[in-house]
Amino acid sequence: MTRLVIFDLDGTLYRGESPLPEARECVARLRAAGIQVAFLTNNSSYGRAEIGAKLRRLGFSAEDRECYGTSDEAAWTCREEAYRRVYVVGEPGLQRAIEGAGVEAVRDPEDDSTPCDAVVAGICREFSYRWLDSALQHLLRGAEFIATNPDPTYPLEGGRLSPGAGSIVSSLKTASNRDPLVLGKPEPRILHRILRDFEASPTETWVVGDRIDTDLEAGRRAGCGTWLTLTGVTSELPVGQAGGPNLASLVF
Repeated sequence: MTRLVIFDLDGTLYRGESPLPEARECVARLRAAGIQVAFLTNNSSYGRAEIGAKLRRLGFSAEDRECYGTSDEAAWTCREEAYRRVYVVGEPGLQRAIEGAGVEAVRDPEDDSTPCDAVVAGICREFSYRWLDSALQHLLRGAEFIATNPDPTYPLEGGRLSPGAGSIVSSLKTASNRDPLVLGKPEPRILHRILRDFEASPTETWVVGDRIDTDLEAGRRAGCGTWLTLTGVTSELPVGQAGGPNLASLVF
């Protein structure tokens, strides 16, 4: 019996500002059947309130409490680890989420002198060599290394792919010769949080996404069922993998 379906966002429910075919209808159909729905993105650009606002703007039925992202997971992690100050290589939304958890967040590529407990790296469209150098100085002084997610790319309208957080995290890994704590998919960390919040077991839960290496791998590690949609990064269904060309075929 299915109690919960966890949807990836970019490439699964929408691309950029365009909802994907049958996506809104699929979410509505699940709700009508009494199945709980959660939304999970690796994109660290915005927090759960902004995720919820975007989904509603695009015509999806969504509450903020149903939305999860790596910016909020980073904030919860920093608070749980009692970090006082962190250096943020990322978008303003990541900084706001961390500050919302009561942790000082430094987002300044010119600031590498203020001691920080951790470096948190995510998608950063302003990324520069100076930012890389500043983050490296903090890591060399012993700051913890946290990555929101390892996605090399993310999908936009018209079939376009843009560089993802993984490209930035990889540069920091190369420079520091250190591996980060990865918060987002394929790690099952956030999925475990969602399962607790929704009081659902893995065997009652499906994870739906467009990436085998992150979305589906996270679901597999968490013990959930997985469904691949071909509307994002992945364009061909592997042999034996449950999925379909779009969400019209998603039936439980």
